[in-house]
Amino acid sequence: MYLNLILPAPVQKKQRGSAIVLALFIIVVLSLLGTAMVRMLGANAENIVYEVVGTRAYFAAQTGMQRRLHELFPLNSVSAGQCSSSNPTSYTFNAVNGLANCQASSVTCDSKTVGSTGITYYTLTSTGQCNVGSITTTRTIEVQAKTL
Repeated sequence: MYLNLILPAPVQKKQRGSAIVLALFIIVVLSLLGTAMVRMLGANAENIVYEVVGTRAYFAAQTGMQRRLHELFPLNSVSAGQCSSSNPTSYTFNAVNGLANCQASSVTCDSKTVGSTGITYYTLTSTGQCNVGSITTTRTIEVQAKTL
């Protein structure tokens, strides 16, 4: 009633163990693919951390710059404040949400008065630095301003 297919003995002996070789091959290939994926995900996560910490360092530099500009050009004042290139200022932002472990490590100011016009030109440089774990990132910005 049923068609009974039985392979001859020589053919059965040739095929013994081929399934285990195929299974081992598939396991090795999948292991290599899994290892590559784990490495790629780890590298992507590290790049994202550097990007976020770098952005925080940029904002620390920006905040230090704004604070120094406020000190140099106070509101409701006719004259500008003092600017000294030999005395860099530093600010820490531990109490500021989003800037914990960040600081404006070096905010420098350099001034130059042009001839008889009485206009003073200022060059301010701010370096922001953030530390998160073993990662330290710095960003530097520069602003030029003048008196009116």
